[in-house]
Amino acid sequence: GTPTISIFQKPPGVIPPGGSTTICCTCQHGYGSFVLYKGGRRLLEQSGSRAEFSISNATYKDRGAYICHYLEGGIVLARSDELEVSVEELRLPRPDLSVLPGHEVTAGADVMLRCTTAQPSTGCYLYLEGQIRAQLLSRERGDYNLSHVQKGDSGRYSCQCYTINASREWSAASQSLDLVVR
Repeated sequence: GTPTISIFQKPPGVIPPGGSTTICCTCQHGYGSFVLYKGGRRLLEQSGSRAEFSISNATYKDRGAYICHYLEGGIVLARSDELEVSVEELRLPRPDLSVLPGHEVTAGADVMLRCTTAQPSTGCYLYLEGQIRAQLLSRERGDYNLSHVQKGDSGRYSCQCYTINASREWSAASQSLDLVVR
């Protein structure tokens, strides 16, 4: 079948000016090459099973949509989704992420990830490293329930909050926690 490419940010989340992140492209397919574009501009080409592009000392110029192409023999076999990178001042305090009943659970268990912040009226995003999409957490409690967890829910989670008002202000990302599903 057609190869699929994943594109994601490591670590995920909104980056502060001067901060850093890595854009990763992976493909479960042979060893071709990856070309990373931003807004139609070619940034790098790397061969192998993954490509990594580091952004350090981020500026507002680094924000925008990134996309990866996977090539074999110079032919584009697949394109990733667009990864939207955000660079914003992080003014709010860092939230805390916790997991109930614990970091290690058995498959089929129900797990609650809780993002707590002292800041009133915020929304929070939950990130799973390696996934392009963030989950928006329920505003009232900042809880995210995973019912009947599977192996695929294992991984490194973090959360990040923002104020729900005209000038959206962001927090730093929480410390990450590792969930292991046995």
